[in-house]
Amino acid sequence: MKAEASLEFLPFARPSITALERAAVLDVLDSGWLTTGPRTKEFEARFAETVGSRHALAFNSATAALHLALEGLGVGPGDEVIVPTWTFAASAEVVVYRDAVPVLVDVDAATLNATPETIEEAITPRTKAVVAVHFGGRPMAIGELVDRLDRRGIPVVEDTAHAFPSRIAELGGRFAGTIGRAGAFSFYATKTITTGEGGMLVTDDDALADRARLMGLHGISRHAWNRYAAGGSWSYEIEDAGFKYNMTDLAAALGLAQLSRAEELLAARRELAAGYRRRFLGSGFDDLLDLPADAPDESHAWHLYVVRLRLERLRIDRAAVMDGLQARGIGASVHFIPLHLHPYYRSRPETTPRALPIASREFERVISLPIWPGMADVDLDRVVGALGELLTPARR
Repeated sequence: MKAEASLEFLPFARPSITALERAAVLDVLDSGWLTTGPRTKEFEARFAETVGSRHALAFNSATAALHLALEGLGVGPGDEVIVPTWTFAASAEVVVYRDAVPVLVDVDAATLNATPETIEEAITPRTKAVVAVHFGGRPMAIGELVDRLDRRGIPVVEDTAHAFPSRIAELGGRFAGTIGRAGAFSFYATKTITTGEGGMLVTDDDALADRARLMGLHGISRHAWNRYAAGGSWSYEIEDAGFKYNMTDLAAALGLAQLSRAEELLAARRELAAGYRRRFLGSGFDDLLDLPADAPDESHAWHLYVVRLRLERLRIDRAAVMDGLQARGIGASVHFIPLHLHPYYRSRPETTPRALPIASREFERVISLPIWPGMADVDLDRVVGALGELLTPARR
């Protein structure tokens, strides 16, 4: 870590951009080819090789990747897709894009991931697929889930937006996102590696990959992206009504540079998470909050560092703590407001056919603290010190 940092506003997240990324982007600018092209194809090939997947398809977001996965699996009107309520909007809205019904399920209190049991309890004859979310960078029990659902003929799409480059030790070190029928990765600006905006769909299913490749660029025949290049053809065919989801070479160049640094960036996040834990355990107020559940280093990407307030021991609520951190120049956030608490899903009772008490309760006490490569020891001291000032014990 850096030895020192200023006391200016400490952002919740900041991408790690070096001379390598700048040179990669400038090279694309100088090439004259900015949109989908050779850098995008190279990024796809390199990512597939990295995670050990047969196909990797680059798109403009993880949302696009999730949407195309469900489209390729034939999810349509009247179908149900099981989604954990503890997730970002995209995980469920892509189900709605298909005129299908997202069925929200509760999560495990320790990890905030859905479990194979909570998912299986929600299965009905209308269940077409499951979106399995790896929250905060810690993979859910994906191997067990896929084993159970394979026997029932229900495909699993992994929402791996938080979890690159998590590996799963009990599955031989395979990457999260490569266990189900397909996996969707995010390269948004806050993620371990970033393209600014961007995503990747990975799968070993040839038919699903071919369909996603077609539908990701207007439903135009396979090599449409190359029609303006030397040796490209002006002729193309529209095979279906597709979408405008392609990634640009500018984004892919940034992604290639970041991918080469993925292990370095992951190591920095692990060091920060360990630094937080040491400081909180030695703070004298660790009885006023719960730290993230332990996980083997190999299996956690530490996209988020989420602490939970023990509200019954405090004279302050979560909103006041958030305001206090902001007043002290510290960026923090809440991950997530569960989907079933939002107006859109409250208006759709079919999405929540059962009570979701764990997510409802835990939402009231979660805070995501800053964690990004480049944070200094004094930044961690500052965050922990600020919480120490704010967390006033209740009188007993």
